[in-house]
Amino acid sequence: MKLKVSVIGTGYLGATHAACMSTLGFEVIGVDIDAAKIALLSSGKVPFYEPGLEELLQQELASGRLTFSTDLRAIADADVHFICVGTPQSENSLAADLKFVDAALDAIAPICKPGSLVVGKSTVPVGTAARLRERLLKVNPKVDLAWNPEFLREGFAVEDTLKPNRLVVGVVNDAAEAKLKEIYKTNLEANTPWVRADLPTSELVKVAANSFLATKISFINAMAEVCEAAGGDVTVLAKAIGYDPRIGSRFLQAGIGFGGGCLPKDIRAFMARAGELGADQALEFLREIDSINLRARQRVIELVRKDLTDNLSGKKIAVLGAAFKPDSDDVRDSPALDIAVQIAAAGATVTIHDPKAIEPAKKRFPTLNYSENIEEALSGADLVLHLTEWKVYRELDPAKMKSLVASPIIIDGRNALDREAWIAAGWKFRALGRSEI
Repeated sequence: MKLKVSVIGTGYLGATHAACMSTLGFEVIGVDIDAAKIALLSSGKVPFYEPGLEELLQQELASGRLTFSTDLRAIADADVHFICVGTPQSENSLAADLKFVDAALDAIAPICKPGSLVVGKSTVPVGTAARLRERLLKVNPKVDLAWNPEFLREGFAVEDTLKPNRLVVGVVNDAAEAKLKEIYKTNLEANTPWVRADLPTSELVKVAANSFLATKISFINAMAEVCEAAGGDVTVLAKAIGYDPRIGSRFLQAGIGFGGGCLPKDIRAFMARAGELGADQALEFLREIDSINLRARQRVIELVRKDLTDNLSGKKIAVLGAAFKPDSDDVRDSPALDIAVQIAAAGATVTIHDPKAIEPAKKRFPTLNYSENIEEALSGADLVLHLTEWKVYRELDPAKMKSLVASPIIIDGRNALDREAWIAAGWKFRALGRSEI
């Protein structure tokens, strides 16, 4: 008989995990305190944009295996409980705010049936899992806790859940591992690498992975600064070093840096936790990684002033992109939106286009101008900023776009456009880490 699964928290991670677990044949109940979110999910709608997820959700709701509820009692007979709540950055420090994880654990601890397993998937500071396990066992000694970090990429979350490139489980005994192997039987049969770890190592894997990615992104952005100073071309440099198998070409695209709800807050929380453990010097380099990342945004604004004027009052700027990355409507710590906001604060009239993120951006910054039509956004612009590398922007006709703007100046903040095509069409083209043409 298949295990019954519950998912605590139905945000980006939880909704995706619930739908994917259902496709594997499990009976899944997703619970959340947000009644509006539960109602939306129950109707087959996803409260955010993630390719393929809404179709999957509707399919699984129709199968009868997947349900959602605001009533925690609905999970009492589940065999495995996945905690998928958020761990945002604290308001007053770099540390992670664990109130949602603690609240989820406290809420389910008394009602978990004997022999069931609580599995954390949220990204937490090292030491959290052991603390929560001790807390759980005091309330309900006949259950156990394991940690199973997620490695989802926004835009590829369904694929990453159903076909992960590795599965990491932090356990303290064989019984917990056996239950998780039952959950992930399909993946194991497909030879997905399985890594058994202790609780602290499983927690560290996620933040270590994110720190490495952040380091690689900031490294190439640091090289972009040097290339600009020396007259080099960072795209050629990245291509050359990317052929080295020890380095690889992924995440070597210089631009305005990383954002979103994971990398920025995760590396800051990692630094904060290292300080608490007395190992702050080991992660001192992450402060510079964070600094380089934020500096890339300022460098774009400097280029805008260089091409127009120090006083941006009255200038019209078109911004292509609001989401922190393509194939997502996530605007949390979005470099694109941050740049747009700063330019608007300097007096410019900013009009933002994005294929999916306009509504989330409006909720955060309602005073900015938005357009769902690219041509309307570009109309009369003194300068165009390409800040999120959506495919639709790469497919624009530079000659047609030139006829819309007041001045054909474009800054490619992602080094993703065809520079030669835009220059041939008569545009002044700038990009971070490349010489002006």
